Amino acid sequence: MVKYSDLGLVNSRALFQKAVKGGYAIPAFNFNNMEQMQSIIQACVETKSPVILQVSSGARKYANQTLLRYMAQGAVEYAKELGQNIPIVLHLDHGDSLELCKSCIDYGFSSVMIDGSHLEYNANVDLTASVVEYAHKHDITVEGELGVLAGVEDDVSAEEHTYTQPEEVEDFVKKTGVDSLAISIGTSHGAFKFKPGQDPKIRLDILEEIEKRIPGFAIVLHGSSSVPQELVKAINQYGGKLSDAIGIPEDQLRLASKSAVCKINIDSDGRLAMTAAIRKVFAESPAEFDPRKYLGPARDALRELYKHKIIHVLGSNDKI
Repeated sequence: MVKYSDLGLVNSRALFQKAVKGGYAIPAFNFNNMEQMQSIIQACVETKSPVILQVSSGARKYANQTLLRYMAQGAVEYAKELGQNIPIVLHLDHGDSLELCKSCIDYGFSSVMIDGSHLEYNANVDLTASVVEYAHKHDITVEGELGVLAGVEDDVSAEEHTYTQPEEVEDFVKKTGVDSLAISIGTSHGAFKFKPGQDPKIRLDILEEIEKRIPGFAIVLHGSSSVPQELVKAINQYGGKLSDAIGIPEDQLRLASKSAVCKINIDSDGRLAMTAAIRKVFAESPAEFDPRKYLGPARDALRELYKHKIIHVLGSNDKI
């Protein structure tokens, strides 16, 4: 078994406590390759922000769990080389089984999410509690989920929202022992969160009620990309076909991060930023075939996007 602390990683417990008290959210950015990891660390070092590096089950299949673990260990050293010893969490995003969570814990992850939200309530409680029991033996923090987010992200898919029921959260947290709770208040996975003509709003009233029932508890928002329209326009300008891609307004996410929400997941916006930069290179330099010449600009675009998110949406800058 690999101990996460031997890799220089931390779990999320102290980070969440500080974020709840400080009125900001820790960035949770997914990565699948070196360029994404570099962008994340550069952005967090430059803004002096803690960070949660997220690995989905799809990322583990794509990049290999051993390589990802060593990349996370390398991220710790890379941050030091850049001049900041920032707190870094390695987190499993949307784990769907006890076996997967155990495997990640044994491979050096410092935090795991068990997503039993698709199950009947009691089955979700039982599955989540079983992960917590194993994880807490090794000082690993656990995120659970109540409610279902619409949209598609890797292996996670749902047709429509099932909003989190505030009256269930206190019982769920008590019975499972989770360290944080992902809730469904209208955010959704992917780049197509709302239809044209819809008012893109999240249910901050549900968040407020949940906060009353479990005051000071760490709340997580998934599917929180804002889908910047300038990125959608750039992708389409350079040959893409993204129609009606609409996300969560950043001002609403900032309001949420000032309350009990202390972790916000952002993935689709990063994909859009990288895709727009790569398409621009291919459109303007069609003879280009050196991956460094298009992945480099993509890396730079992702870094700048994440710096913006950290400072203007999450408020986690200067919080290391």
